[in-house]
Amino acid sequence: MRLFFVVLIAASFISCGNNSEESNSGPEVEHRKSPIAISTVKDDGTYIKVVYGQPYRRGRTIFGDLEPWGEVWRTGANEATEITIIKPVLMGTEAIPSGTYALFTIPEPDSFTVILNHELGQWGAFEYNPERDYKRMKFPVKNLQNPVEAFTIQFSEPAQSMTTMTMKWGLVQVDVPIRFYGE
Repeated sequence: MRLFFVVLIAASFISCGNNSEESNSGPEVEHRKSPIAISTVKDDGTYIKVVYGQPYRRGRTIFGDLEPWGEVWRTGANEATEITIIKPVLMGTEAIPSGTYALFTIPEPDSFTVILNHELGQWGAFEYNPERDYKRMKFPVKNLQNPVEAFTIQFSEPAQSMTTMTMKWGLVQVDVPIRFYGE
């Protein structure tokens, strides 16, 4: 009898697989050219998580070509990147309350405008609405000597209640300083 229930439960899980025709989230995860990546940092009870599609350079010129200067970019591939902040932080000099935001950027040769937007669940930046922006902040570009193949967002190890969120791809790196200060 016990074996019957195990088989029944297993069959239920198998038959409840992802039906991409019913899904609104774009291509099936396992068939994407740009995998989903997650970057996190935690410091004294403050937790930040970024979920993004990780495109690859594949010999292309990224900024100024594939991603045009001056246009809103989803900051990755596939769905718009989302950042979740558990407790308030300072991002650069701007106070950011806890919450989940869509993370867009506007690349320029010397700086990126980082945008936190209230419209979650977007596919790319195709329906980006600037009226839903919470905050826009500018951060300088660092030009790299060696190209980065996969778009990457990573956090530095927290020190003195600070971390840096680094975004890099191709020959471009942008550092966003974040200070943890809680509530």
